[in-house]
Amino acid sequence: TVRGAVEDERRTSLMRTHSGLHVLCGVVFRDFGALVTGGNMEPLTARMDFNLEAVPPGFKEAVEDACNAELRLDRQIVVRTLPRAEAFEIPDIIRTATNLVPEDVKDVRIVDIVGLDQQADGGTHVASTSQVGRISVVKIENKGKGFRRIRLAIGS
Repeated sequence: TVRGAVEDERRTSLMRTHSGLHVLCGVVFRDFGALVTGGNMEPLTARMDFNLEAVPPGFKEAVEDACNAELRLDRQIVVRTLPRAEAFEIPDIIRTATNLVPEDVKDVRIVDIVGLDQQADGGTHVASTSQVGRISVVKIENKGKGFRRIRLAIGS
């Protein structure tokens, strides 16, 4: 017999953070055309790496402002599963520089922040962008030629 319990506060924080990373990914892809090369998250803090050659002046503020504008739009977050062939017909469904969906996966889980970001993803999410809270871009780091790291925090 196994007995378990979900730590609701931790799970909710991770859901907010993960959804916030999708907003960040959507904004950076839309505004700068950059794909994700890596990332990591903890409750209410995270980093995401992008294949971005140069960081224009005002980049940090522009990304933070654009992310928070998207959060305020209260975009619905829809999760669905599609057969692999159908999922891969969707333009830009893979927002990472490398396709991480194993070949043997027959059904692909799609997370859609309606009107901003749609991609293959297996994580937990909140129901709408307004539930994320506020995104603060804490730091932009140069991680080598063409690679930029964005560190963020999620607040109320």
